[in-house]
Amino acid sequence: MKRLLAIACFFALCSANAQQTPQFSQYLRNQYLVNPAAAGVYDFTDVTIGGRLQWLGFEDAPKTSYLYVSSALTKKSRVSYNPGIRISSGPVRNPEIKTGKFKHALGGQLIADQYGAFRQLRASITYAIHLPLSRDYNLSFGTNVGISNRSFLADRAQTLNMMTGAAYVDNTYDNFVANTGSQNTLDVGAGLYLYSKNMFFGISADQLTKDFVKFGNVATTFDPNMHFQGTAGVKIPLSRDLSLMPAVLAKYTQGAPISIDGSLQLEYKEWLWIGASYRNQDALVAMAGLNISERFKFGYSYDFNISRMNNYSAGGHELVLGLMLGR
Repeated sequence: MKRLLAIACFFALCSANAQQTPQFSQYLRNQYLVNPAAAGVYDFTDVTIGGRLQWLGFEDAPKTSYLYVSSALTKKSRVSYNPGIRISSGPVRNPEIKTGKFKHALGGQLIADQYGAFRQLRASITYAIHLPLSRDYNLSFGTNVGISNRSFLADRAQTLNMMTGAAYVDNTYDNFVANTGSQNTLDVGAGLYLYSKNMFFGISADQLTKDFVKFGNVATTFDPNMHFQGTAGVKIPLSRDLSLMPAVLAKYTQGAPISIDGSLQLEYKEWLWIGASYRNQDALVAMAGLNISERFKFGYSYDFNISRMNNYSAGGHELVLGLMLGR
């Protein structure tokens, strides 16, 4: 069964019904991953590195690594270091989201995504502009432009006889492998993000240019499709120290069913958080994280499969480490 994964991923990608962009469980704490307009929401430089493993138990199971940097371009006052200042050893609260002012932001992303016999490497840069609607609300517009490199890794795939499990010679497949090579495409995305200290709403789109601009092995057909995302969430105070945030992420690509993640996140003293998500017909997700210090933050999530994959997979893990420079 394990060796069928590469073949399954091959047919999934070649189909117009495939979801081609990476899946993230911790989108709620990393909005920039799903919406370029979220770059620069905080007035410091946010550096985040993460890794995700799915379908543990399968050979060549999907795995994603990412690094992103975003920073608001704002004037900051000079702060000198005073060794006499005592550093608090208590909970380190989340940085404040400041609204009511105009600002620009820049960002960049590096993503490596491998699923079965396919691999995608992507590098992009982002520009966002944040407009104040009132003292409490900002509306931002963002766009990213990048290059994606897609490859088919023939050594990770094979054709099998579904009845016997033995290797099977398929001339169509062999011809595909012989004529397939690495291909680069121009990737353009855009997004809109409305936010305040206690709510957010965003819509975004990826792969808007599909493969209109490509170079490398132009004869290969990877068929990148447009992907659309929508996010929303609101922070509800429960007490002086506790708050609850319900949120949703909806994803759509032509020909595929809508994927919906519903999440609940409980936060203690704006420092420690735990949460759970339900991804329709796919997984239940448990999450936890905290601000380690004024500079570092950490998050972890575990995906428990509820689809038929549960019979063969041990679930998935996602680990995120963030660096907050210039808080």
